[in-house]
Amino acid sequence: MSEILSLYNQDKHSFQSNTSRIGQLGEELAVRFLIKNGFRLVLSNFKVPVGRNRLGVSVSGEIDLIAFEEDVLCFVEVKTRSSEFFAAPIAAVDLRKQRQITRTARMYRKIFRLDWVKFRYDVVSIVLNENAKPKIEIFKNFWNENKFRKRYWMDEF
Repeated sequence: MSEILSLYNQDKHSFQSNTSRIGQLGEELAVRFLIKNGFRLVLSNFKVPVGRNRLGVSVSGEIDLIAFEEDVLCFVEVKTRSSEFFAAPIAAVDLRKQRQITRTARMYRKIFRLDWVKFRYDVVSIVLNENAKPKIEIFKNFWNENKFRKRYWMDEF
């Protein structure tokens, strides 16, 4: 019984999953990388309700990092992997993830009335190599909002 209690009383970080720790480390490395490369960090882990899904369940969106590079507001998704054996980290930034970040960024711009500001969507890819320095890459303007805009057809008469 004492073993169970000692496990129960450990701090919350000891129960944190390995992928969660890797993600947290990746975000810390990304912040340092961005600052070193001239970005000004505005916010990390911005989370806001963005609507409801088809079943009526409330959906929240999250943006890992928001930063300025000169006069451009950058919404940054950070993807960290312990290796590239199966796929590169950016492979996880699929259409569904892009749509969710886009919706969240629209809410951010609406909340803070930033309609006039230039913006873009970036991805920071981090691969943690066991015996080497982490490989960090930034993919600026990885996608844009145009692919998610509703298109209206006009009859030509």
